[in-house]
Amino acid sequence: MKNLNEIIKIQISRKEHGEKPTTLLAVCPNSSAVLEAAIKSAARKRSIMLFAATLNQVDFEDGYTGWTPGEFVNQIQVYAEKYQWNGPLYPCLDHGGPWLKDLHTLNNLSYAETMGKVKISIKACVKAGYQLLHIDPTVDRTFPSNHTIPLGLVVDRTVELIAFAEQYRRENYFPSIAYEVGTEEVHGGLVDFSRFNQFLTLLRKQMKEKELDDCWPCFFVAQVGTDLHTTIFNIQASQRLYSMLAPNGSLVKGHYSDWVENPEEYPSTGMGGANVGPEFTAEEYLALKELANMEVEITSQLNIEPSNFLNTLQEVVIESGRWKKWLHPDELDLNFMDLTLHRKEWLLQTGSRYIWTDYRVQTARKKMYENLSIRISDPDEYVVDKITRVIEKYIEAFNLQDSIDILGG
Repeated sequence: MKNLNEIIKIQISRKEHGEKPTTLLAVCPNSSAVLEAAIKSAARKRSIMLFAATLNQVDFEDGYTGWTPGEFVNQIQVYAEKYQWNGPLYPCLDHGGPWLKDLHTLNNLSYAETMGKVKISIKACVKAGYQLLHIDPTVDRTFPSNHTIPLGLVVDRTVELIAFAEQYRRENYFPSIAYEVGTEEVHGGLVDFSRFNQFLTLLRKQMKEKELDDCWPCFFVAQVGTDLHTTIFNIQASQRLYSMLAPNGSLVKGHYSDWVENPEEYPSTGMGGANVGPEFTAEEYLALKELANMEVEITSQLNIEPSNFLNTLQEVVIESGRWKKWLHPDELDLNFMDLTLHRKEWLLQTGSRYIWTDYRVQTARKKMYENLSIRISDPDEYVVDKITRVIEKYIEAFNLQDSIDILGG
């Protein structure tokens, strides 16, 4: 399996020589069903696939999927064997940095404490065989909320974490890995090109001083017009970023590419990769809602005990408090049940990923599947296939079908 740095070089070469360009898809593995659907899609489409796992999702402690990095990598292999797929599958860390795990903020960890936790997480990822680490020290809870973290501090911490990962990797003779860095992406709008260029210059200088030239990032995260609530990809911004990064052997990676309205524009503008996650969670939720409605009909006809899956799901989402993370400013003082029907539905779709592994949700889901087995032979396959169709939309838009032939495995 090629190192991702090699894949990026091939992508740049193909674009420069007028060959069909590609954008790598990074699926956020926010549930077992999403992970399985991604690998099933990769097998069906013969596509390279990345898996961008946040520390909220997968970690040495308290990841909401229940997987440690080692268990996550093992689960990838389980599904690869199920679908008889031996193509390239790349486990990756997404948002590795201080306070980017929700519990670090909720527990009011100091800078030293959160950095200590992040470094343990990085070790676990490298040991498990992750192929890409997103180093992201762009948050500092010690500053006022309206204060922008100084760019020099972002670069200092970026280099510190890359150096830490490399030292651990080299001391333990693990294979080389690739890096992703970025200074902005979650607040919408477009990239500040002056700030972005300054970041590039400072990063190059410090990595040279630390003798980390061979660890130059293959991906840079930048704003290209999309976030969790905006869906128009900006072609001009992407093209300009490509011209800044490609000469250095790097490409742009877009985050929050969910529900993007023009995904087919990504490859032609030189986008190296794109992360998609909440959209797949929503698809899992909608598929389960369809099954729950079907179950109501079956249980009423046959007079058998219903699972009450949707009620259980809502109760656990509310109890988790995770939905509060996504409230708008004018909703902060409202209880969940006081929100509009549209917002409650959106928050359930988005928040369900945090509680799929809760035993109450799993018990209700199992009961629902048992009731549905009268009509559907494999309800879980029904859900996975719904997610698969959405994933394959991106595979096709990003020119990734048969990509193992053009990018290598």
